[in-house]
Amino acid sequence: MKKLVFLLFFFLGIAFGQQTSQIKLSSEATFSVITCGPGSELYSTFGHNAFRLKDPVYNYDVVYNYGTFDFNTPFFYIKFARGKLPYQLGRTSFKKFVYAYKYEKRWVKEQVLNLTPEQNKTLLAFLEENYKEENRSYKYDFFYNNCATKIREIITKNFDETIVFPEDHITADKTFRDLIYDYVTKNSWSSFGIDIALGAVIDREATPLEYEFLPDYVFETFKHATLKDGSPLVTAVNVILEEPNNKQDSSSFLLSPYVIFTILMLIVLVITAFDLKNKKRTRWLDAFLFLFTGLGGIMILLLWFATDHSMTVYNWNVLWLMPINLLFIRKFLLKRKECKDLWKHSATLITLIIIMLFLWLLNLQIFAFAAIPLLIMLLVRYAYVTYYFLNCKENKDISFIGSKS
Repeated sequence: MKKLVFLLFFFLGIAFGQQTSQIKLSSEATFSVITCGPGSELYSTFGHNAFRLKDPVYNYDVVYNYGTFDFNTPFFYIKFARGKLPYQLGRTSFKKFVYAYKYEKRWVKEQVLNLTPEQNKTLLAFLEENYKEENRSYKYDFFYNNCATKIREIITKNFDETIVFPEDHITADKTFRDLIYDYVTKNSWSSFGIDIALGAVIDREATPLEYEFLPDYVFETFKHATLKDGSPLVTAVNVILEEPNNKQDSSSFLLSPYVIFTILMLIVLVITAFDLKNKKRTRWLDAFLFLFTGLGGIMILLLWFATDHSMTVYNWNVLWLMPINLLFIRKFLLKRKECKDLWKHSATLITLIIIMLFLWLLNLQIFAFAAIPLLIMLLVRYAYVTYYFLNCKENKDISFIGSKS
């Protein structure tokens, strides 16, 4: 219900007044950059940016927001997953916009821009032209073309000759992944999903301009921006909504991925120890691990080759989440004594995981912290399976439930 109310005001509130394109601005009209704090859901973790236009003379207060999309888009979820869902410039009243963030208990700040009346008219004309139905959609990219990057892009496009955006306020040397880690807990399902889905390309150092895919850095950039004459671009900073003092972390350590995967690892290690003692192999366990890693590998390949997402390419998680494991499930589960070549596959899987660990040590790609128990589990199990098949003539296998085969 909470999400529905938020989406109702945030996305469906764009239909605000048809008279907007014909508005006359007074000399007291101002444009502001709105920055909104992170929310509790993954889609709102990184905050938000928008433009606000306020004219007290004509009683006009509206937000132009590049973070909306149409739920009625054909094949909505498929396009979203493939990175082909068009995002749109939305327009809503400031009151409705703020209500949504108040309901979500997120802070909202505005930076009033030092623009002349003529510049205000220029910016309004640009946004209204962009808001036309044939112009409002754009191809969203989380890192390079989102609600935050649009802010400086539009200001630069319209007023490049009069405004200076400095870069010396960025003193850290952070990669894209480092910047994401600033907003998500490392031992969280959100962080684990991001580390699995995104590739090595996010482990390069971001330029100061590229920091601005995050709304907080847009706020900092405008804070330090000046006009050509040296006067500040931002004339005032207003806090619209304060950050709640009773904000609590609802995540549970016991339900975190590291704990869950550690329990899974211990289960697999115990079963493997019994298998080694009894010179047997629990085939359903191998089938499960091959299914788990195979499906994970298919997901990575689809994100890499079947989507337009810029940061899911060159994802070397595929070295341990191996898609071809799906082709070996039948052999490892159903075949009896046809094992002369199966040790080669499990030995290859061990080699690929070792290569992945070297990539991690060399910082060529940073992998999920919570994946460590899984990697230990797979290495131990693959090592036992290799040993078992190399000696399969002397060993006895066990079936699905555990009966001898």
